[in-house]
Amino acid sequence: MKKTKIAVFCSGGGTNLQALLDAEKSGAIESGKICLVLANNSSAYALERAKNAGVPTAVVTRRQTGSQEAFEAEILRLLQEYGIELIVLAGFMSILSENFTSKYPKRIINIHPSLIPSFCGKGFYGLHVHEAALAYGVKVTGATVHFVNEIPDGGQIILQKAVKVHKGDTPEKLQRRVMEQAEWKILPAACEKVAREIAIKGEKYEHIQNQ
Repeated sequence: MKKTKIAVFCSGGGTNLQALLDAEKSGAIESGKICLVLANNSSAYALERAKNAGVPTAVVTRRQTGSQEAFEAEILRLLQEYGIELIVLAGFMSILSENFTSKYPKRIINIHPSLIPSFCGKGFYGLHVHEAALAYGVKVTGATVHFVNEIPDGGQIILQKAVKVHKGDTPEKLQRRVMEQAEWKILPAACEKVAREIAIKGEKYEHIQNQ
C-alpha cells in the first residue's frame, strides 16, 4: 500500500513531533510518511528534531508573508510541492481559516491537552488549559485528537485518553503527565488511523481509475 504523505505543523519544542518521528521509526506509524515539518517560528526546536531525522523543513510566518491570506497561500504552495495528503497540527500556535481548512476536509488533525469539550476553544492552549483544569478542580483530565474545521477545537473527535489529576499538581506537572500518558500515545495512533484510511481510499480510487 502506498504511504500517505504527512506534514507536521509546529511552533515550539516539538515534543509531539518527536513522538510521531519515533512512532514512524518503530513502525507504529506504518501507513504514513512524514515528508515535511513546517514551523511558523524560525527558532522552533521542532526544526532541529526534523533535521536530525532527515525530514525536510520549512518556515512560514505571518510577519514574513504580510497577511493571513498570503501566509496560508504560501503554506498551501508548500503542501502541493511536497504532495501532502495529511496535516498534523502538533503544537501549532496559529489559527487556520475556514478557507484553508475546507481544502483539506478530514485531512487535518490536531492534538489538544484536555478531554474536549472541556477546556477548549479560543484562548485554551498550552499551560492555560492545565491552569483552567486545576482551577476548576477536575479529578480527571487528558488529551484529545480531533479533526480540524473552522471552529477552534470544534472538529470530530478521533481519539481521547484520560489522565488522573494528582493532589498538589502544578500546571507544569500536569502538562508533563498529560503529554507522557496521553498525547504521545494517542497522537501517533490517530495519525496511523487516519493515514491508513487515506491510503485505502487512494488504493480504491486508483483501482477504479485503472479498470
